[in-house]
Amino acid sequence: MTIHKEGRVLLLVSSIVLILFNFAVAYFFPGRTVLQTVILITSAVLYLLILQFFRNPRIVVTRNEEQILAPADGKVVVIEEAEEKEYFQERRMQVSIFMSPINVHVNRNPASGLVKYFKYHAGQYLVAWHPKSSTDNERTTMVLQLPSGLEILVRQIAGAMARRIKWYVGEGDTVQQGEEFGFIKFGSRVDVYLPLNAEVKVSIGDKTKAGRTVLAEITATPAVQPETAYSTEEITNRTISPI
Repeated sequence: MTIHKEGRVLLLVSSIVLILFNFAVAYFFPGRTVLQTVILITSAVLYLLILQFFRNPRIVVTRNEEQILAPADGKVVVIEEAEEKEYFQERRMQVSIFMSPINVHVNRNPASGLVKYFKYHAGQYLVAWHPKSSTDNERTTMVLQLPSGLEILVRQIAGAMARRIKWYVGEGDTVQQGEEFGFIKFGSRVDVYLPLNAEVKVSIGDKTKAGRTVLAEITATPAVQPETAYSTEEITNRTISPI
């Protein structure tokens, strides 16, 4: 278990502020042992809550070209056919994962492939389960082209508390299944848009683990030109942009 880089500065600042606050309480309220104890315990609990939010567990990823892995820890809240209007402009199978403040908030690539499209959208901060959060909230959209030539879309969505989306990829990058591609702070949602013939392996209410839970299996191979499809070995050998 490590601490994610997105939380290191916040944790350092928080520790300094809380230590100074406790010294101030002890200085201005000498002899108030109960008050000092309550403040100390409250400070410790607050710091631990922030600390657990930025935890980054080490995981073992079993890569499989025919499997789409969960991009986030959380709970499956949507499984339905939906019109994807930004990139595909057609109906796709949507699987959405809600990330609560107690979940690990590291986002991982659901598949290995080439980043064909990436875009950041400024927006609102509706609650993550709101129907319009996918189109109205601050968000990022990433389209991955799999080795078979199939494409899937992954969308990070900020929620009412999540006011900071971070991403570490860009168009033209090649990525590995299970590696980090982003981070969302303090509660959020991640949508995955799959081909309609994908075999979804989760149900509403299921808990997911990023890079480990299998969301779906895709076995069909589309008709693609030889230069479009590529092997897992080729992806592995390409240069991945540094995080």
